Amino acid sequence: MLPADKNPSCPECVSGAPLGRRDFIRVLGTASAAVAVAGLTPLQKARAARAAKQREAEALVFELYKTMDSDQKKKLVLPWDAGTKGGVPARLMTHNAAVGKDSVIGLGYDRKQVELLLRIFKAISNGEDGYKKLSRNNKFDNSGDFENIGALVYGEPVEGKKFSLVFSGHHLTVRCDGDSEEQTAFGGPLYYGHSPSGYSPTNVFYGQTKVVTELYGALDEKQRKVAVRPGKWMDEHGKMKVPGKNAPLPGLSIADMTRDQKELVEKVMRELVSPYRKEDGEEVLEIIKANGGMEKISLAFYQEGQTSDKEPWSFWRLEGPGFVWSYRALPHIHTFVYINSKLS
Repeated sequence: MLPADKNPSCPECVSGAPLGRRDFIRVLGTASAAVAVAGLTPLQKARAARAAKQREAEALVFELYKTMDSDQKKKLVLPWDAGTKGGVPARLMTHNAAVGKDSVIGLGYDRKQVELLLRIFKAISNGEDGYKKLSRNNKFDNSGDFENIGALVYGEPVEGKKFSLVFSGHHLTVRCDGDSEEQTAFGGPLYYGHSPSGYSPTNVFYGQTKVVTELYGALDEKQRKVAVRPGKWMDEHGKMKVPGKNAPLPGLSIADMTRDQKELVEKVMRELVSPYRKEDGEEVLEIIKANGGMEKISLAFYQEGQTSDKEPWSFWRLEGPGFVWSYRALPHIHTFVYINSKLS
């Protein structure tokens, strides 16, 4: 199940440098046949190499932890296995607001710590363009600004210990965890969105709508009959299942697409991971590869409510073994992402 809280803050919620093509193809379709060294699998070796590149953000989390006094640690640092809902640890929940008043950055942290937290947030973004998207033009959607979102620490951010720093706000849950959450991209489920329509160029994630619409337009009539489905957007947090190894998948299998269409799928994936630091994008692609590759993933479009030729679908979903990327465009963007290689 995709975990999340049940307290959305937006009114409508109640009743927003990409990997190069050569890098993408290299990660997705090549050298996992390399021989493991010193008992490590290729995926483990890639994780080790990536961890060295992630030091900037993780080192800042260590620094933040050192500056926290005992009162802050009582309120803002929770055990790694703190509180569960339906068996899901709190660190893996997604949220649509800060988790309690204490975690609000402008209230729970001093000025130097706020600066550290902003540096961490920017370090897990892919440059200025990635930060612009994740911050929704530095407005953090209805949160208003960075200091109105929340930040909570799980575990113990010191060398050799597991930890996860979770940022949450309106249409936002992202993490910095130093690969503490094993076999899981982004340290756990993502939640992102933006209040304008997903078909509007004013939405910071419009590029994702655009490339997926391009892919939709490339499908022939027979493929659309398979790919386009009725269905209701599951906007109740915690209701989406991550497919297991042999789970049946709705929609059109990427294995059944033409070469040109598969290239468009690659373009979609590059756009989807583009807001996040390159190392996190690479991990997504490594996990897809480990779970059988892109040809194990299916794409479905859903026409809930009013659609048109210009707005042909209300939401779409990529699903495969250990992989869900579920993106709603109408009436505005809500997206849930969960990717791991812990296959059942």
